[in-house]
Amino acid sequence: MRYDFGSDNTAGMAPAALRGLIDANTGPARAYGTDEVTMRAAEQIRQRLDADADIRFVFSGTAANAIALSMLAAPHEAVLAHHSAHVCTDETGAPGFFGHGVGLIGLPGLSGKIDARALEAALAEPEVGHRQPPAALSVTQSTEYGTVYTAEDLRQLIEPVKARGYGVHMDGARLANAVAAGFDLKQVARLGVDVLVFGGAKAGGLCTEAIVLLDKSLGRRLENRLKQAGQTASKGRFLSGPFLGMLESRAWEDGADHANRMAQRLATGIATRSPWALAHPVEANAVFIRMPAKAHARLNDLGWACYRFDDGSVRFVCSWATEEAVVDELLEAITGL
Repeated sequence: MRYDFGSDNTAGMAPAALRGLIDANTGPARAYGTDEVTMRAAEQIRQRLDADADIRFVFSGTAANAIALSMLAAPHEAVLAHHSAHVCTDETGAPGFFGHGVGLIGLPGLSGKIDARALEAALAEPEVGHRQPPAALSVTQSTEYGTVYTAEDLRQLIEPVKARGYGVHMDGARLANAVAAGFDLKQVARLGVDVLVFGGAKAGGLCTEAIVLLDKSLGRRLENRLKQAGQTASKGRFLSGPFLGMLESRAWEDGADHANRMAQRLATGIATRSPWALAHPVEANAVFIRMPAKAHARLNDLGWACYRFDDGSVRFVCSWATEEAVVDELLEAITGL
């Protein structure tokens, strides 16, 4: 393999995250997330959001999303989300498992963004006893197709949901990339998001994410919920340490900015040097190309790993570790197909 563009998960830990992990390993510390490292990392997140919040660090994004949704919907209810959202396509029913039956209602929309009219139509559906009614909305920032909601985009989705008294969850696995693309992180709380999953793994951290309860009333017996779900780390500092390293050094933002710039470099090269079209706007760190199956297979054979996504386009994801020279080498390979 020359390079794996299949996902930003293929990159290792960013140096700042690794230093944070090593620093967290110094001496004894209080257990179960009551240590100083965890408190400092949580405060870094609060400062970026400009909001008070209860914050817990967990082992995976799937667990973070599923636990968050279980706080917003009862077992007989459902969550509205884009039909390509990770919670709908890549979590093996975890929202329903953690939520003891919580359902998902997939909505359409271009390039991963929920269409506001489709949401309005779903909200207007009459409630009947034979299907799960919606109780919450889940939005992904940045989206599965590498696009970024503006604050106004989100307002149009969140306001009608909140008007009905429903909850709002944001999957921020690639939140850093949205911020690097210009999204104001302080808007998350102001727009009415109740639970945010603050991404660490794809930003260069360990395989951990943070559950951020902006509606602190949802935190009743949170410790019990996390313990039952196997998400309470006895040595919690090793989940929060990489976050702290990235946040205090601003590597969280800087790495995402670099990843976005590499995606723009790749997209520009594709547009000018290849016969294939971009399938979606390139706004964060992912590039989607309408590439024939034969060409895709040949590229893989040459050692360039890339992934055919749900809509049939081929996805290339850049990370904090993607180098300009590697992008240029990939473009040469694509041009020569």
